[in-house]
Order: sequence, then C-alpha cells, then structure tokens
Amino acid sequence: MKVEPRLYKRVFVWSGSLRLFHWVFALSTAVLILTGLYIHNPPVTTTWAEFRPSFLMAMLRYYHFVAAYFFIAAFILRVYLLFFGNKYERITDFLPINRQNALSFWRTLKFYLYLTDEHEWRVGHTVLAGVIYTLLFLATVFMILTGLYLLYPDVDIIKKLGGMLFGTPQTARFIHYFLHWAFTFFVLVHIYIAIWNDFHAPEAIISGAFSGTKFLPAEVVEKESKPKEPPCI
Repeated sequence: MKVEPRLYKRVFVWSGSLRLFHWVFALSTAVLILTGLYIHNPPVTTTWAEFRPSFLMAMLRYYHFVAAYFFIAAFILRVYLLFFGNKYERITDFLPINRQNALSFWRTLKFYLYLTDEHEWRVGHTVLAGVIYTLLFLATVFMILTGLYLLYPDVDIIKKLGGMLFGTPQTARFIHYFLHWAFTFFVLVHIYIAIWNDFHAPEAIISGAFSGTKFLPAEVVEKESKPKEPPCI
C-alpha cells in the first residue's frame, strides 16, 4: 500500500521577544545553578599565597547576583508576553481552560507516557508544556523573592515582605535551595524532551528556538487558525 507524503508548512510562531527571553533565561539559569552549587558547598577550603578561595567565593557570588538580575529581567519580559505577546505566547493559548485544550493535555500526556503513538500537533506550546511552564513561572516568583530576601535582608520593604512570606532568612534559604534542585531537574528534562521531540516529530523545535519557526502538517496549521472555544473562566 502506497503511503502519500505529508505536506508540511513552515510557520512563524515565536517572536524575537520570546526567543530573547528564552536564551537570557536559559543562560542565566545555568550560571545560577553552577554558582549556586559552589556557594552552597565550596569544594576549595584552604588558602594559598597565590590563590585565595575566599576571593573565589566573592567572585562567584558576584556572578550569581549579576545572573540573578538577568534572570529577573527575562522573567518580567515573559510575564508581559503572557498577556501581550502573540496568540501562541499568551497564557490563554496553552492552559487547559477549555474543552479542546483539556483533551489536548491528556493526549499529549499519553504520548509522552508511551500509551499512544498519536502525536499531538500544536502550533504553539502543547498544553502539557503550558501547565509545566506555568508551574515553572510560579517557582520563579518564589525563587526571586527568596533570593532578594537573602540578598537584601535589611531593606525595609523586602524585610517585611520576606518575613511575612517566609518567616526567617533560614526558611527562605531552604526554599531557595529546594527550588535550585527543582530548576536543575527541569533543565535536564527540558533538554531531553527537546532532543526527543526532534527525533520523533519533524517540528524542528530546537532550531525554532533560534529562528522562531516550526514545521507542521498543513491540516494542523489550517485547524489552528480557526477560532477556538471561549475560555471556561
């Protein structure tokens, strides 16, 4: 039986602003993870005449703080795009707030659990990814708040807000440390899924992070261009 070739279309999905967010957020997260590991448990504990680990700690703390400001700036940009970006960047596109998206969530979940071979095609984020990203954004808020509380414990507004939310700096430090490993786990899984997708579906997700485009079946592009059901909220 002859199988007809499938027609794919190249679609521009991700704006330059979203791609800027992605790479600034990714690179700053990598720096924060690596420097955070050293700050928590520095492997160098002795001091030599030519090389002082105490200075190394100060230098890595400085890198950590600079990366944190880039991290915060990137997150602010993404929050803006959640409400004012293109249709595929907005939060209403990738959350299960209507029947179509709710069904898409379960189909995508079954696909990644190897319970079905049917790939869930979407122009923007999959709904499963959208839910995970939303949780990541919430974790980012707490990562930023705990980080600022630890960095500026004497600033009045931060001291009051941090005390109200976390109690003591030690509690904030524990949450910050826990979220550090949550972000590390997310980064590893995110990279794995991106590579896995490029092998199992010709969407060109990895190159799309640079170009802003994806390759999708023509019928999917036409279906996605039709109006969706209104949100349930």
